[in-house]
Amino acid sequence: MSLAIGIDIGGTKVAAGVVDEAGRLLATTRVPTPSRDAAALMALVAEVVTELRTGYDVAAVGVGAAGWVDAARTTVLFAPNLAWRNTPLHADLSRLVDLPVDVENDANAAAWGEYRFGAGEQEPDTVVLTIGTGIGAGFIIDGRLRRGRFGIGGEPGHLRVVPGGRLCGCGNLGCLEQYCSGTALVRAAREVARARPADAVRLLELAGGNPEAIDGPMVTAAAQEGDHAAVDCFQEVGRWLGQGLADLAAILDPGRFVIGGGVAGAGELLLRPARDTYASVVSGRGYRPLADVVLARLGADAGMIGAADLARELP
Repeated sequence: MSLAIGIDIGGTKVAAGVVDEAGRLLATTRVPTPSRDAAALMALVAEVVTELRTGYDVAAVGVGAAGWVDAARTTVLFAPNLAWRNTPLHADLSRLVDLPVDVENDANAAAWGEYRFGAGEQEPDTVVLTIGTGIGAGFIIDGRLRRGRFGIGGEPGHLRVVPGGRLCGCGNLGCLEQYCSGTALVRAAREVARARPADAVRLLELAGGNPEAIDGPMVTAAAQEGDHAAVDCFQEVGRWLGQGLADLAAILDPGRFVIGGGVAGAGELLLRPARDTYASVVSGRGYRPLADVVLARLGADAGMIGAADLARELP
């Protein structure tokens, strides 16, 4: 049995696990990310690999990094929430762990995990969207992970959907993730709680009466309990998601959309308006098949599982 270690490096935590060929996690660990110290982060990742190798015959290490990874899958060109700028992650980590290393974008790794072992169910044309603080995505086309010519494709969160709209962290105005993300959900909830407190009774209760204290889990909890304002916020974000799905369908024509991330924890509160909007605005509606729109299955483990599986396929 071929085992690999999958490592998911995010802005707040490093999650890692030993993964078998069936996508099962045999051992895991999670530690805080030293996000502002590149050398400390590299040393930490090496320590995690050393810890997880104990007792297991590991063949390779796969890393899913929250940043732009070059086409050669060796260098993190830029990571907005990590201290990596043109960092030769493959070479540096290979020296420290003395194992074959594969480097991948974290959203691509998660998408591959869902495709191989989760809700993708090996549908050969699958788009995986992770709706969290922003929007992550991975494209499986003809059964292959597509990264783009320079390795940094798959960023639909930065499609400009509102010309001159809200300022995005990428520097542009009106990007999709400013309207369809955890950040957008919380912004909408705070606005509606201030403007319509009578409709946001439960939401304000959870926030101790302070609209500025509202966070994502509160919005989800309130919506699941029927709070009108919170439900409306999911309707709004879901409609934007549906518009994004329609735009992606016009370009990629996938057979399945898999939706994951923290916002997707609300389930049908998000997916129902997304499906309805997608069906109502997709080009050629009424004359073309619609892709399935389903929830991700692997949750926070998708990145580890996908990174390990990609590493196992190293030549």
